Amino acid sequence: MEFRDALLSLGVAVAAGALIGAEREQSKLAQSQPEGAGDAPMSKAPHDFGGIRTFPLLALGGGLSALLVPVVGAWLIGAALAAVAALLSIAYFRTSASGDRGLTTEAAALLTFLLGAMATMPGWLPGTQRYLLVASCSAIVMALLALKRPLHGFAAQVNADDVYATAKFIILGLVVLPILPDRAVGPLDVLNPQKIGIMIVLVAAVSFAGYVAARVTGSRRGLFLTGILGGFASSTAVTLTFSGRAKEQPRLMEVCAIAIVAGCSTMFVRILLIVAAVDRPLLPMLALPLGAMAVSGFAAAGLLYRSTIKREGSEGEVPLKNPFYLAQSIKFGLVYAAVLVVAKAAQTYLGHTGVLIGSVLAGFAEIDAITLSLTELHQGGMSADTAALGIALASVTNTLVKASIAFMLGGRALGKRVGLGLLVTLVAGAASLLVMR
Repeated sequence: MEFRDALLSLGVAVAAGALIGAEREQSKLAQSQPEGAGDAPMSKAPHDFGGIRTFPLLALGGGLSALLVPVVGAWLIGAALAAVAALLSIAYFRTSASGDRGLTTEAAALLTFLLGAMATMPGWLPGTQRYLLVASCSAIVMALLALKRPLHGFAAQVNADDVYATAKFIILGLVVLPILPDRAVGPLDVLNPQKIGIMIVLVAAVSFAGYVAARVTGSRRGLFLTGILGGFASSTAVTLTFSGRAKEQPRLMEVCAIAIVAGCSTMFVRILLIVAAVDRPLLPMLALPLGAMAVSGFAAAGLLYRSTIKREGSEGEVPLKNPFYLAQSIKFGLVYAAVLVVAKAAQTYLGHTGVLIGSVLAGFAEIDAITLSLTELHQGGMSADTAALGIALASVTNTLVKASIAFMLGGRALGKRVGLGLLVTLVAGAASLLVMR
């Protein structure tokens, strides 16, 4: 390695160590400051290991060890790592004697040494990619250290059902999906088991991410934000939940309408995310109509929010459950496969009109399934105009279904407010389609 490259590598190593060390130093000082001390000088905790100087030194030590491997041998990294481990062991016994038995700082120090070594090893990755990987890993370490309280708070909210559902999701994505056959089977040669599995995992991942975000944020920020986050998990679930609550507690009717409109508006964003992930060339044709529907829906919810935020009961919890259940995933896969066959048959035997009719009917049941089916058909040769219009029509149908649910389960007052808010989205979508035509 040339002198300039070696110097740059060591600089990256030290920077990574400084990033992690700065967080550890701040955390150490924050813990040692007496509560209510304000701007009073802070004293360091006597038994804490490492800070703004120690971690860069550890990274520098790892970097120098890796640089000397061609001259001395690979044993040097092992010896240096053993020396660092010995120092960390001593530090741990000192801190554990004072009652602190955590290993977080020691583990971060070990990772810092390894990141320093990674930064100066040119053989396994080109310079730019290697530096980006080191920077990304150090940022992840820093984030995990800095987010201690939120992560612990989230873990405290996790129940056994969440753990089981997450385990099933991981098994589905990492074990079951890779062994599914990657070939067309069934009628019209349109069903590919592995592609169907990918779509199941994709939808489950989007829903799961929305669920986690809702659990982390909580409902104290208001039903407006909760409705948006819940819409990523299931806008239908949001509509059903708040329609029932409005019926049981009429005084919460207005804020329930906010949550429903916000959740339904999020559905359009979710569709765009799915299309962007599986069929990016189709995205430009849907960005304007679905984007207009999402923006107008959020605007309508925002206006409702501003007029009711000061009312009693504007804060509350949404009983969202973990959206990933194996039975529901299998059901979605069956619905997706059925919709795919129907859409393909409609295209084959009825042409353009048949696809649009099938899209309207599918929107009554499942918006994600028809979206993924039409993207699959578009990739197989269907025109972009037909696929985009079909997804837009299914979105309109699904939106009308949500308004009907609010009216039937929540009552006329809720139905009027939700219907008005969703009508704004439909008008915006129709106007954007006319502009595109």
